[in-house]
Amino acid sequence: MDAAVIGGGVIGLSVAWRAARAGMNVAVVDPDPGSGASHFAAGMIAPVGEAEFGEEAVVALNRDSAARYPSFIAELELDAGRSAGYRQTGTLHVAVDGDEQIALERQFRYRRQLGLPVERLTSRETRELEPGLAPSVRGGMLVQSDHQVDPRAMVPTLLQACSRLGVQIHRSRASLLIDGGRVTGVALESGEVLEASKVVLAAGCWSGNIPGVPQDDIPPVRPVKGQILRLRGVSELIARTIRGGSVYILPRGDGRVIIGGTVEERGFDTSVTAGAVYELLREARALVPDVAELELVEASAGLRPGSPDNMPMVGDSTTEGLIVATGHYRNGYLLAPATADAVSGVLAGAPWPEATRPWAPSRFRRTAEVGA
Repeated sequence: MDAAVIGGGVIGLSVAWRAARAGMNVAVVDPDPGSGASHFAAGMIAPVGEAEFGEEAVVALNRDSAARYPSFIAELELDAGRSAGYRQTGTLHVAVDGDEQIALERQFRYRRQLGLPVERLTSRETRELEPGLAPSVRGGMLVQSDHQVDPRAMVPTLLQACSRLGVQIHRSRASLLIDGGRVTGVALESGEVLEASKVVLAAGCWSGNIPGVPQDDIPPVRPVKGQILRLRGVSELIARTIRGGSVYILPRGDGRVIIGGTVEERGFDTSVTAGAVYELLREARALVPDVAELELVEASAGLRPGSPDNMPMVGDSTTEGLIVATGHYRNGYLLAPATADAVSGVLAGAPWPEATRPWAPSRFRRTAEVGA
């Protein structure tokens, strides 16, 4: 076998699909593929809308991956024979009071300085664009280039594409096997051994708990809890993703609406709290009042894989044949194309793309060595 991927989330499955598409013999090992953060995520592809101050290099990397999405999705849907739920809808950032209006203006100017495609809107223009917004909305910032994918469609599509291209899916926990300082494969719970010269560690926030990974190569990844609500109602409520305060409201176009925004450092806790549900609904209703009329279908919590600097860890480890691909934090879906292209290329013998070098896991090893 050419490669084994530990982890069946959007990153692991995307890597496996791309590698199989390149003609490699690949296996994915995961107890329940697609059941972790990839299942609970909203699926926003928003490199411009989520640009943060001082993260210019990150913005460039995120935009590069977002630009790959149309062809990535077209090829994926061709291989799978089904839709991945990709929609180019845009994002509308709104302000509901004076303080938010000042913050939004600052965000707008920052993006314009970076040359990002954003448009500032008056209160009237904002509500004309989205009539369902509250009358109290002071103004908006339109990011037409942001888009989305439906995780509940994309994961099954990735699984189908992998299956059609011959990727072996092993529903089991995995242990890394090493001999003489290099990877030899993975062991399954049943005792079966999958021999592979290269292994990709892509188990999200659980990547640091995989047995057999050498101490020096354990990625410093942590779970970051996010609670999310899924509602259902009329399809005309909103046409774009709405962001305001600390909440986002994302429409699927068929009556389904996603509300999220919480970021919690709670370890591996996945409980849904009444307080978080209340706050999400309260803030969403302040932006789009008719949210209160929707049916609440699901309240859930997922665990994002965060790194010490909240940037991905994608690159070689100190063990020959072991590649790390984790720590994508809130951008697993956004960065899936760039990560899959880079990792599958390396599996085929290509060097790491220059653009992904800031993601190298070695940045944390260097810090540790200096500190010592």
